This record gives sequence, C-alpha cells and structure tokens, in this order.
Amino acid sequence: MITSDQLKDVIERADALNHYLDIDKKQVEYEEESLRTQAPDFWDDPKAAEEQMKKVKSIKKWVDGYADVRRMTDELQLAFDFFHDEMVTEEEVDADYAKAIKAIEDLELMNMLRQKEDPMDCVMKINSGAGGTESQDWAQMLMRMYMRWAEAHGHKVIISNLQEGDEAGIKSVTMEIEGGDYAYGYLKSENGVHRLVRVSPYNAQGKRMTSFASVFVTPLVDDTIEVYVDPAKVSWDLFRSGGAGGQNVNKVETGVRIRYQYTDPDTGEEEEILIENTESRKQLENRNNAMRLLKSQLYDRAMKKRLDAMAKIEAGKKKIEWGSQIRSYVFDDRRVKDHRTNYQTTDVDGVMNGKIDDFIKAYLMEFPVNDEE
Repeated sequence: MITSDQLKDVIERADALNHYLDIDKKQVEYEEESLRTQAPDFWDDPKAAEEQMKKVKSIKKWVDGYADVRRMTDELQLAFDFFHDEMVTEEEVDADYAKAIKAIEDLELMNMLRQKEDPMDCVMKINSGAGGTESQDWAQMLMRMYMRWAEAHGHKVIISNLQEGDEAGIKSVTMEIEGGDYAYGYLKSENGVHRLVRVSPYNAQGKRMTSFASVFVTPLVDDTIEVYVDPAKVSWDLFRSGGAGGQNVNKVETGVRIRYQYTDPDTGEEEEILIENTESRKQLENRNNAMRLLKSQLYDRAMKKRLDAMAKIEAGKKKIEWGSQIRSYVFDDRRVKDHRTNYQTTDVDGVMNGKIDDFIKAYLMEFPVNDEE
C-alpha cells in the first residue's frame, strides 16, 4: 500500500509537468493549428498539408499525454481516499499508483527529447566485429533485439541492406526504423560498441568467448530537411541484388551503390562515403533510397559536430563518446550493464527480446541535452 508521501510526490510531479510543458498554451496552440487544417484549400499543397498534420499530431501528443497523467493522478487520489472508507483494496490503490507513475515517467522522458532531430525516424546500421561466426551471430542477435523493440513501440522496420554471415549470423545490416514517435530520440542511446560474453555454441571446447558488434544510429531525413549534396562528388555503381528466389534475383542490376567524396568542412580531410541499397526490385527506388540514406549521414555528421561543440561548452558534463564501448551483455552471469550510466539488469532474456527502455531512460537522464543551440 502506498503512503501519503508517495501520493503527494505523484501530485507534485504532475503539477510540475503542467508548469514545465505549459499545457494551457499547448492546448490553445493545438486548437489554432487544427483550425488551419479545415481550410477549403488545405490540401491544394499536399506537402505543406502533410507537414501541418505532423505539427498538429505532435502538439496533440503532448496535450493527450498530460491529460492521461492528470486523469490517472485524479484516479489515484480518489482510490486513496476510497481505501480509507473501505471501498477499494490495497491492491487496487497500488495498481492505480503504478499506472500514474508510468504515465508521468513516460512524459518526463519525452520532455528530455528537445533536439529538432529527436522526433525523426532513424537509420540503424549494425556491423559484426572481428571473430568470424561468433561475432556475426552476435550482430544478428542485436538486429533481432532492436526489431523487437521497434515492434513493441509501433515502428516499422525496413531492411535496406543485409550481408549474411559466412556460416551463421550477419556481417552487417542497415535498417530504417519508421512510423512511430521519436525513433531517433530514443535509439541514439544505442550508438557504440556492444560486447557479448558467453559460452559459445560455435566452440567445440565450450569456452567462454567475447564478441563485439558496433551500432550506428542516424536520423532519417525527409524532404523537410535541407541537406546539400554536391553532385560533382557523387558516383553510382549498379549490381545484381542477391537473395532467395524471385525472377529478378541475380538477373537484373537493381542494386545500387552510391559513392560520395566527403570533405570535412573543419579539417579538410577527405573520405569516401559508400552506401548500398537493395531494398526494392526497382532500380529507381533503390537510387532514391540510397540518396536519402546519404543525406541522413551528412545530416548526422553536421549534428554530431554541433553536439561536440555543446559538450565542450557545458563544463562538468561527461562527453558523449560516439563509437565507444557502451554496454556488456554477460550471459553466464545473467547481467547486462551499461558502462556510461552504470545501469544494469539481470533480465538478460527480456533485454534480448527488446526490453531496453530502462537503459534508454538512464542514458537520457545521464546525458540531457538542452534545446538551446
């Protein structure tokens, strides 16, 4: 049974959210922006109309989220009062408390995602490390973990490029995670090297093996984001898509490979960005998808420079290391630990089935980023 202090804490946190989010202002803004969608010529410009609908949906998410928090807080207050009149049980009060806390924490977490790229869809690339079959199997396990997470959060996963392992697993995969809310905002916490320690099923001696796989997450830009691609630095290759079955497979050059000669604007250092896309059986669609992935990478590089500059300015904050070892999954000890936040859990099976929200929340709380540029 919760205490009166716990009830007081819930009420104070709900009131604080009302203040921080300025819900009254958002409600007025929602009503005004919704009115714009009712104009007779609203759909004359489909692109602008679609952006307006996104804006309305975004504001509504905040308004509805706080409405849920307020409703659950009021229900908890009522249940607490009714308990003293013996009209509800302890279990019912505790259940209402759990619901109210979850609604508050979900909204508090979303409030941490203030960067303009946080609401975007994202591109995730997983590469196996050195170690052959063992690392390739680990890369496939991570792919499954993130696909499970995406499914649980209402996202659609599109595999735009997949390289199978030699015996098992995968060498690499590029996935587009779309259609939900804040895919990049949440999954940016997964950037880095993931380490697996287990007794390998591929080792005849049953030895404990360590494997690595790297995860790279970038925001998936859309037509509303302006990213300049110098056409003089672009070249294209065509190749035959591999895969199981189908008349097109290995007969028509539908796979595309884009090469972009990137020059770092600060250092002048040159680098070739290489992207392959075999998502569609139509070459034109693969070219468009590859160009979108290239723009996402270029946008991501510019964004990371901005984040690095902010990290240097904000004295006393831990620097976010892109590409460093971030998490260890030790199967024998039933432990998964994040080395940036020190958050850990013994629910290894749950984590590998996509239950990584607690790791994401710990990261966002440890490394909050201001919305001020």
